[in-house]
Amino acid sequence: MVWQMDRAITKAFEGRRWDVPAHVYAQPLELYEGRQLGIGELEAALVQLGYRKRAKADAPGTYARSRAAIELMSRPFRFWDEAQPALDAFVRFDNDRIASLQNAARRVSVPILRLDPLLVGSLFPGVVEDRLVTAPDEVPELLRVSLLVVEDRRFFDHFGIDIRGIARAAWVNIKTGQLRQGGSTLTQQLVKSYFLSNTRSLRRKFTEAIMAVLLERRYGKDELLNAYINEIYLGQDGARALHGFALASRYHFGRPLGELDISQVALLVAMVKGPGFYDPRRHPGRALERRNLVLAQLAQAGEISAETAAAEKKKGLGLASKPVRGASYYPAFMALVRNQLATDFDKADLAQAGLQVFTSLDPLAQLRAERALSEGIARLEKTVPPGLEGALVVTSVNGAEVLAAVGGRDPAFDGFNRVQNARRPIGSLIKPFVYLAGIESGRYHLASPVEDAPVSLPQESGEDWAPQNYDKQFEGMMPLVRALAESRNLPAVRLGMATGVERVVSVLNKFGLDKNVSPFPSVLLGAVEMTPFEVAQLYNTFANNGSKTPLNTVRFVLDEQSQPLNRYALKLSQVSNPADVVQINAGLLTAMRRGTGKSARSRLPVGLEVAGKTGTTDDLRDSWFAGFSGDRLAVVWVGRDDNAPAGLSGAAGALTIWADLFARLPNKSLALDIGGSLRATWINYQSGLESDPDCGDTVPVPVPQEISLVAERGCEPGNGRGIGERALEWLKGKIG
Repeated sequence: MVWQMDRAITKAFEGRRWDVPAHVYAQPLELYEGRQLGIGELEAALVQLGYRKRAKADAPGTYARSRAAIELMSRPFRFWDEAQPALDAFVRFDNDRIASLQNAARRVSVPILRLDPLLVGSLFPGVVEDRLVTAPDEVPELLRVSLLVVEDRRFFDHFGIDIRGIARAAWVNIKTGQLRQGGSTLTQQLVKSYFLSNTRSLRRKFTEAIMAVLLERRYGKDELLNAYINEIYLGQDGARALHGFALASRYHFGRPLGELDISQVALLVAMVKGPGFYDPRRHPGRALERRNLVLAQLAQAGEISAETAAAEKKKGLGLASKPVRGASYYPAFMALVRNQLATDFDKADLAQAGLQVFTSLDPLAQLRAERALSEGIARLEKTVPPGLEGALVVTSVNGAEVLAAVGGRDPAFDGFNRVQNARRPIGSLIKPFVYLAGIESGRYHLASPVEDAPVSLPQESGEDWAPQNYDKQFEGMMPLVRALAESRNLPAVRLGMATGVERVVSVLNKFGLDKNVSPFPSVLLGAVEMTPFEVAQLYNTFANNGSKTPLNTVRFVLDEQSQPLNRYALKLSQVSNPADVVQINAGLLTAMRRGTGKSARSRLPVGLEVAGKTGTTDDLRDSWFAGFSGDRLAVVWVGRDDNAPAGLSGAAGALTIWADLFARLPNKSLALDIGGSLRATWINYQSGLESDPDCGDTVPVPVPQEISLVAERGCEPGNGRGIGERALEWLKGKIG
């Protein structure tokens, strides 16, 4: 029996001592001169990372703020490409931009500074035990001393069990008639946590004592103490068991173990006796009393002065404003990470191998997306009955990385993730693909005439399908760019039927829709169910001029020794002629200037050019918007989980949330690459005839070089009237 115990101990301690789940990090915030970032946003990011505000930034994880500058000292961190030491920096702001970035002491320019990334959470498939393993040189000396004073003063003298301590505890318990003290050593507590269950029995206590002695025979005291610091159970976060002081420090205080003050270290040590009973959030009074007892014991042992103990007792518990739960803060994004990693790693590796996963999550973009969705839904519910839900996903255009994902109006709710699971009809979001199919056929361009007139198509059921425009009106002939910008249903159906529904479905598939779609005519008006994530994939291909890149959430994966295991490089494939896609993007720009997206102009920064498309389904059940700038793309869905009518069109609902978000995100304007096989020209918005830009109602469009357009009579290019002449005519009309 003893031999078996010894073998089990040796096997566990000589191999991987703990099953450490993969830890997931957001992308680090990079500071550099000229970056669009406000001083308030940087301070919010520092607070989120657990940086402490002081009069002077004199230690890693601290910062000081003045009116227009922040001085900070970053934490040392091992990134995927290099180990970065702690750096002191002085960041000066001009409005909402970084004006300069300098070394705080020498006042020399620093090209770029990466802050330590936010720990998003942990991955433990099938396992609910989490920890952050701490090396001996990362453990504060005060923690070691406090554990010995409070839990095992004879730790360095006994051989695993403390006969004197057991006798003392027995005497106290007999004298008081209560179970006031226990005689377990730190080594016994380590054995109990590491190898045994919580079952109370003489057999279990005997086994615990034998294993403690065996551990002490094979391993040194310092090694055992560090193992205890990493292993001991310190509470519960829902289904997740919190093990080790490092994770407990992150969870309760939002900062690394080495940055805690005396009272915070004392609180963690106080919790060892009963993590649930002394939980500082559920039982703050008990926790405070127990912490103060630990401080008194430290003073009595001479480890801190009586004056220091008295001052520390006056402090509050010092907890973070809310527990740093990691994964449950960003459940929608974490679900996407799990999906991606599942294709490359075994579940066991994700749960046990201590992997470090660096992701594309942008905490600032995530925060803005969460606020835009929750505030937007609350605003919309002032006009429609309550019960709205929503989803939002933000990506980078060129990198095709997911920057933010919000699965509902309560972004921290770890339940139904609407970003990747809410499949709803996409309505008019389909129309750009319908028109692209027409342009790819070679028979259409943005100035081509399409008819807005009634359509009736026989169905297999024997009934006719007779779709309607949203406004129930018919406008007759119009150029394709107007039909797209104003999201007219009937021109889209006519063009789609002329081109072929199969061709439209083919465009969807090559742009990234990984599902079979039956080529029924109703597809032309969006009778295709997709998730917001799938829509983002399709529109990202539009934003990249027909170059498809699978959306990505993971950048790098390192093993437990911080060595690279996997790097997720871009995978590009050109699936459509860029010139054809540019024409559609020009139509989506027009939609934002004067079509269904024009209401967003009042919310967006002046001069920001964006492209986008609204989507509305039957009976106003689903409100969609997908749009992009030169470097950001976002998809918003608003509706009800029970599929009841939301009462909102795409423009009245999702567009308002998208516009509020893009007003908060750093963006650069969308610039179309018109050249090569295309030429830019002006056409009359009503007729589609080529026109001088200063003559009549005109819009700029790209058309193929070989296309010869008929000119508007009296408005031939070069024959336009000046702005003054047009203004005078307008005034005459107003006067009558």
